[in-house]
Amino acid sequence: MFGFIRLTISPQLRQWLVRRTQSTLTAEAGAASGAAAATGPNAASNRIVGRWLLGCSGLVVGAIVLGGVTRLTESGLSMVDWHLVREMKPPQSQAEWEAEFSKYQQFPEFKIMNHDMTLPEFKFIFYMEWGHRMWGRLVGLAYILPTIYFWRKGYFNRSMKAKVLGLCGFVFFQGLLGWYMVKSGLEEKPDSHDIPRVSQYRLSAHLGSALLLYSASLWTGLTLLLPVQKLTETKRLLQLRRFAKGTGGLVFLTALSGAFVAGLDAGLVYNSFPKMGDRWIPDDLLAFSPTLKNFFENPTTVQFDHRILGTSALAAITGLYLFSRKMVLPRRAKLAISLLTSMAYLQVVLGISTLLLYVPTPLAATHQSGSVALLSLAIWVLAELRKMPK
Repeated sequence: MFGFIRLTISPQLRQWLVRRTQSTLTAEAGAASGAAAATGPNAASNRIVGRWLLGCSGLVVGAIVLGGVTRLTESGLSMVDWHLVREMKPPQSQAEWEAEFSKYQQFPEFKIMNHDMTLPEFKFIFYMEWGHRMWGRLVGLAYILPTIYFWRKGYFNRSMKAKVLGLCGFVFFQGLLGWYMVKSGLEEKPDSHDIPRVSQYRLSAHLGSALLLYSASLWTGLTLLLPVQKLTETKRLLQLRRFAKGTGGLVFLTALSGAFVAGLDAGLVYNSFPKMGDRWIPDDLLAFSPTLKNFFENPTTVQFDHRILGTSALAAITGLYLFSRKMVLPRRAKLAISLLTSMAYLQVVLGISTLLLYVPTPLAATHQSGSVALLSLAIWVLAELRKMPK
């Protein structure tokens, strides 16, 4: 049989061992929580991600504005091929430029509208479209590369991972949609003698998807950067939130209707305000059959609708401002609503001026940029009025 050796530990030694064990466990727990904070989302990482998304949304604005200028200068059909990498380098030599110009000459825009275009003139419209496409690639890289980095650093929770994947997927879809739009302007249409242009349906889809990408990026960035306002939940506050959401939707719809105006050159149909010609409602408003076709293909109806939507958005924003003045709101929320109201009136002035002056390119581009600024302010208002997370 084995014998047992009995060890006697003094009370002082026992207390020291207990304290030592407790301090070791506390240190290990602190190290584990510190490692989790370093690799998981926290206030600091949320600020970084929020600023990144605001930067991305700014690049999307640049793409929208540059795309509008490309459309206004009728440059969008100058590049008749689409290559993800190869077209990143523009023609360098005289021979390369002449070869590119020769390809352009085979398509309807040159044959019908630009048959007397010179090579220097072609270079201008080519560089406009090339710049727009390169900016689009810059937008793609600005979304995708930081997404990979932040993902590996653990800056995203499960919800944010889904959001950034959706944004990156939308960027890729936007590029494909842009080429799909351009193709519609390169197609031969023997039965039509109209000026070659891209489909207004595809143009509105292209602009609409860019606005959605911008809105989603801006909203996500603002919610990460702006602390939630402490608002007393009342029936009037609920009504204000609903009013703000409806107004934001109306602003978005008005901006989208501008794509149909641009796609059909509808801004050149009736260049008078407030009447269209000498009538409040023009005779050719419903000239197309079936009736529904007028809202998307009749330039008169498209311009009329844009006027109605713009006026309605202005009225809604004015109503939102007056409604909010009777409430106690944080200073930032009041500032956002005031700036939204001021921008709405400026945007209407820009729109009327663009119309009366027969759509000059600089003014028309400013008007389009104003629509994005108005949408941005509407999103800011919604971010300031959002509910406290549960």
